[in-house]
Amino acid sequence: MRVEAVAVDVPAGETAEEWEGIAHGLVRGDEQSLAAAYRRWGALVHGLASRALGDAREAEDVTQQVFLAAWRGRGGYRPDRGPLAAWLVGITRHKTADALAARARRAEVAAAVGVSAPAPAADFRQDDLLDRVLVAQELAKLPEAQYQVLRLAFYGDFPQSQIAALTGLPLGTVKSHSRRGLATLRAGLAGSFGRVPAARTASEEARAKTDA
Repeated sequence: MRVEAVAVDVPAGETAEEWEGIAHGLVRGDEQSLAAAYRRWGALVHGLASRALGDAREAEDVTQQVFLAAWRGRGGYRPDRGPLAAWLVGITRHKTADALAARARRAEVAAAVGVSAPAPAADFRQDDLLDRVLVAQELAKLPEAQYQVLRLAFYGDFPQSQIAALTGLPLGTVKSHSRRGLATLRAGLAGSFGRVPAARTASEEARAKTDA
């Protein structure tokens, strides 16, 4: 997959030094710099992903993955070797390719077990995306079984009966993983950030808890 080259200019009223400060802050592990990077380049990343995928919901997920990958991999970024925007575009290229491959795999698995893959919902809200990065960071800390169940619920929109079919787990086990995973996730978010981010909406919790 090819992502077109993107020219990034310094907006009026801002300086290159301010942009470089965001990059250096991100490398140091400053969460405010992550937030600033998202505000500055989140729309760019989402636009590239949306054009490549043709789906707003998948583009939202990819945008989240890009900024989470940037946060986790910040130690490998060298501001003196290139602008942060170019680094983010490179991550976007890889994550979009992964999303296209995952889309094909989901369709194959869903067909194999006789369920329908859910239609993506175009409900992207950029104000929530930084919170979604923080949620994904905590979600990745869960035990593997809980992580897989909640990821299918949050980002795949699968009800618990279909999660059971897709994973081969008993429905009762899926419900148990959902309940325990949500409790651990809420505690982790509150402990790490002093709040549960707005991205943990009631509808997402309902999808994780309720067998539709």
